[in-house]
Amino acid sequence: MRIPACLPNAFNISRPPALLSLFAVFGLLAACQPVEDLVEPEIRPVRYTTIETSASSATVTLVGRVQAQTEINQSFRIDGRLIERAVDVGDTIKPGQLIARVDPENEESGVLAAQAQLLAAQARLIEARSNQTRMRELIAEKAVSQAAFEQATALLSVAESQVKSAESQVTLAKNRLSYTRLFSNVGGVVTSRGAEPGEVISAGRMIIQVAEEGARDAVFDVPASVKNQATRDAQISVALTSAPSITAVGRVREVAPRADPVTGTFTVRIQLINPPLEMRLGSTVTGQMATDRVTAIELPASALIRSKDGQAAVWIVDPQSKTVAMRTIEVGAYGTNNIQVTQGLAPGDKVVTAGIQTLRPGQKVELLNPAGGKAL
Repeated sequence: MRIPACLPNAFNISRPPALLSLFAVFGLLAACQPVEDLVEPEIRPVRYTTIETSASSATVTLVGRVQAQTEINQSFRIDGRLIERAVDVGDTIKPGQLIARVDPENEESGVLAAQAQLLAAQARLIEARSNQTRMRELIAEKAVSQAAFEQATALLSVAESQVKSAESQVTLAKNRLSYTRLFSNVGGVVTSRGAEPGEVISAGRMIIQVAEEGARDAVFDVPASVKNQATRDAQISVALTSAPSITAVGRVREVAPRADPVTGTFTVRIQLINPPLEMRLGSTVTGQMATDRVTAIELPASALIRSKDGQAAVWIVDPQSKTVAMRTIEVGAYGTNNIQVTQGLAPGDKVVTAGIQTLRPGQKVELLNPAGGKAL
């Protein structure tokens, strides 16, 4: 049982009758506060910003990457043990170039077996042909019956069919042997690799992924509010993030119908029109798209958190109690250092921008100004 801090004083009073003493002790138990309850709650220092005015913007800025319009997986048609991969990520390959090899031992044995079957079928054909020729001469002399001649003719047809079947098996076996070497059917840059030498692979498993030469896309992950305005005729201005003076123009080519299950954003692919050589595959680019004017509030990206159900949220400070509460918001656009909030905030709200990692609902905070000192 937890003993209140003031309980020892109960035993210093004069001793009345037993019943009166018992009531006095219970009264003190009810009136006294446990020691733990006397501990003051921890106060966390945080920086914040006050939402003063709403900003309207007709341009959305997005950050994405350059990708090839077509990325093709190169894979074997047969199972086997991979013994060699001749290219790696970043290599430039040409059509017809050797990519990898699997162990050809089984397929070589298959070719030898098929060739042996063909030789046997050809020998039976020679025998059947000679027999049918003799039968033709004997039936002319009426030395054999018509039924015997017809049987010899049928056996000849069977032998001819067996030779054709054996020839097909040889062709199939040679094809399988050729499939032990994988050649590229496109030219481009290797962007990913799959199986490693020594692994036993199945047919169709990706060995490398090739970004095909030619057209390139700028790929952006956008929220639903922007995705709905990314029409096919929307024109996008794209610039290299590391060199903003290098630009290109693109048009929306593809909009993902489903959101990413983790981020909740939609993938939009922008076809770049005559992009400069500096916009290489994998380059980080910034895109700007004109949209309908919507009311938005700009916040530092450091203020953004995720709620338990994965929604975007921020910490709001109650100026009276100096405690924080989580509030879900709707983000209209993600920038390099800022986000645009379209719903969930109002002018006058105090939003925590630094020190969010250690906060919890109801946490008491000490407000700091941007320079780090206490707020006035």
